[in-house]
Amino acid sequence: MTVEIPSFAKINLGLRIGALRADGFHELRTVYQTIALHDVIRVSVERGSGVEIRCDDPRVPTDSTNTCWRIAEQTMAALKMRGRVAIEIDKRLPVQGGLGGASGNAIAAMLGLERAVGKKLSGPERLRIAAEVGSDLPLFLIGGTVLGVGRGEEVYPLPDLPAMPCVIALPEIAVSTPKAFADWDRLFAKSRALPATDESHLKNSKLKNPAPSDRMTEFSRELSAWLSAASERSGRVAGVSSRAGGRAENLLLDLVRTGIENDFERVVFPQYPELQKVKRVLESAGAKYASLSGSGSAIYGLFDSREKTVAAAKKLERGGTRAVVTSTLTRRQYKKRLLVVGY
Repeated sequence: MTVEIPSFAKINLGLRIGALRADGFHELRTVYQTIALHDVIRVSVERGSGVEIRCDDPRVPTDSTNTCWRIAEQTMAALKMRGRVAIEIDKRLPVQGGLGGASGNAIAAMLGLERAVGKKLSGPERLRIAAEVGSDLPLFLIGGTVLGVGRGEEVYPLPDLPAMPCVIALPEIAVSTPKAFADWDRLFAKSRALPATDESHLKNSKLKNPAPSDRMTEFSRELSAWLSAASERSGRVAGVSSRAGGRAENLLLDLVRTGIENDFERVVFPQYPELQKVKRVLESAGAKYASLSGSGSAIYGLFDSREKTVAAAKKLERGGTRAVVTSTLTRRQYKKRLLVVGY
């Protein structure tokens, strides 16, 4: 039996980079948000042993470096099942776009594999395996609006932002996440090494320079301020339609007012100024919030109406940048679309 399951993407509503950890990863704080764009994963279990990955996109590895391969091995072992696992990836999301495509693929493969063999892992076991395979994987076991801490693998469901129209700009640029982290480390080290009297460089780079631990604390305060405002607002405007500046727009504006931003923009935009131009197009088209997703190169804009998203996407297309209109997914919508019974 072949099981077909959608593999959704994510965007980052703010991303704060902290200190380099002993394990070689950076401490992170981010708010993940699932969106409706997706790949399609098909999973089957046949007689034999091993894992086979099939994908027509040459940029997608089909060996053991693929996250689907690694999660299939661990899932089969945890379920105490044998067989040859075949995973077909119908790739529709960009590779190295900052949308979590490979991570979402792996979680879809895990859930598809459970259905294919008729056995299920416990929730904690799913999260354990996901975190071992990759930093972005666990968020796709929750969906909706999700807080990510640690290296991003420690996840907590947040009060959901209601579904909002969204434009995803997809420039033909592949941004290396490891290189972006290395560029951040160099920029951060350089700014901290400057004499106290040399403030011009800091102003020009817009790089505030607290200690890494203080940066994490600052993000926590921003998030706390948003949750507090969201709690107060929900008590005042419960039931207000999001079509006319209601709950969805207001909750997003509460978040934007905290000053939440993606640190990667400070190192990616100087190297790829065309990406910053794309963000400005989205803002000028009326986006309530626009940002690089992850390390990019995808850039998204959140809007208060579908009509505005369509106009923004057309504007980007006329400028030579591919753009798609979609929407964010609440946790309930996400799980319903995955069709995971009892999940």
